Amino acid sequence: MDAASNAVFWQEKWERGETGFHEAHANPLLTRHFGALNLPVGARIFVPLCGMSQDMVWLAGRGYRVIGCELSEIAVERFFSDLGVTPDVVQVGTLRRFSASDICIFTGNIFDLTPDLLGPVEGIYDRAALIALPEDLRRAYVAHLLALTGPVPELLVTLTYDQSCLKGPPFSVDEDFVRAAYGKVYEIRCLQMRDVAGGLKGRCPASESVWQFSPVEVDN
Repeated sequence: MDAASNAVFWQEKWERGETGFHEAHANPLLTRHFGALNLPVGARIFVPLCGMSQDMVWLAGRGYRVIGCELSEIAVERFFSDLGVTPDVVQVGTLRRFSASDICIFTGNIFDLTPDLLGPVEGIYDRAALIALPEDLRRAYVAHLLALTGPVPELLVTLTYDQSCLKGPPFSVDEDFVRAAYGKVYEIRCLQMRDVAGGLKGRCPASESVWQFSPVEVDN
């Protein structure tokens, strides 16, 4: 699946209201492990392909400044509507920026987001971006993410399951991919692995892993 086809796929899911992947509360892997990144209150946290995730509300509620990027404007409008706030909306190139309080979300294709638009960030939280992309786009996404932010502390959540059981998304991303894609610039540690209760979509066994990425120190 190419980038254009992938964008159409996700836009149509939001238009049809097929949002079973949305969690009504902050993900427990986030709430349990985000402190491992040791980021100060006030740090800017990037949440790629954020949808209308309550994880952003949790992060903002603990004093972090949250910057998301989401393809679907429907998702972002619903997110702020559910919060009961009216965001400021500004066109920035091909993207639109919605912002209110300590949460800012760019709408549009993440590959159109630039370092200048994003600004400096101190951390990344990726629960739904990497696993949402087929492998060819996944590799392009990792390269783009590193170009956007550089190696900053990251918390990544992945799923592992028999890909022949379900075609995805979400896609199965194993440890080999994680280490091959990120291992040159990060020290990588698995903080927890757990079975998905009832299996993925109730159809096949799956496990969920949370990874801590720490930037590799480079000798001058």
